[in-house]
Amino acid sequence: MLRKLHLSRIVLLWTLASVVPVYAQSEQFIPVLVYRTGAYAVSGVPYANGEVDYYKLINERDGGINGVKIAFEECETGYATDRGLECYERLKGKGTTGAAFVVPRSTGVTFVLTDKANTDKIPLLTPGYGRAASKNGSVFMWNFPLLGTYWSAADIITQHIGKELGGLDKLKGKKIALLFHDSPLERSLFPHFWLSPISMASSLVQFRYRIPALNRRRNGGAFVRTRWITCCFGAGAS
Repeated sequence: MLRKLHLSRIVLLWTLASVVPVYAQSEQFIPVLVYRTGAYAVSGVPYANGEVDYYKLINERDGGINGVKIAFEECETGYATDRGLECYERLKGKGTTGAAFVVPRSTGVTFVLTDKANTDKIPLLTPGYGRAASKNGSVFMWNFPLLGTYWSAADIITQHIGKELGGLDKLKGKKIALLFHDSPLERSLFPHFWLSPISMASSLVQFRYRIPALNRRRNGGAFVRTRWITCCFGAGAS
């Protein structure tokens, strides 16, 4: 029940950027962890631009939320875990209210902040990524994996392969390749695959590549020389 109450509050905070009594303060502070630089900048820049522009829009068009302005500050992580932790520590107590919530935008940062958030009682919002096990709210009370997790993504991949083959039972004896980058993000997919119907395949071969080599050419030779029944690309392998 407590988890549900927390989740209701956090969804409102994230959707509206701030939900606080007007008499409590004139601003609500939100840290904005971004990665405009580094290996993932191609996706980090538009994401950061969109969030910042939205907060500015709410302030300028609506005067904030119920008269409460959104105060925010960017901190560049470069998608590095140590820099993400540094940003969190630097920004968590800013403003008149401290951080309303933190969106880590990195699986590595999510893992390292989980214990800290529990102590600081600052919600971690991880929409579509983060720590998949945090779906268990009785253990991870301050993690909110909104919109699914990597395990959800892995299940979608599994169901799609089964549909293409005419049923999950058709996976038996097939060869499946998993092309992924070597990071906490995509290694977290493995527990699902080992326990899912994909484990019925005769072989599930992993092709790993590392940051910053975000193209797949390094593994391309061995990958294309083998005749696979199907292939999975990890969430970050775009």
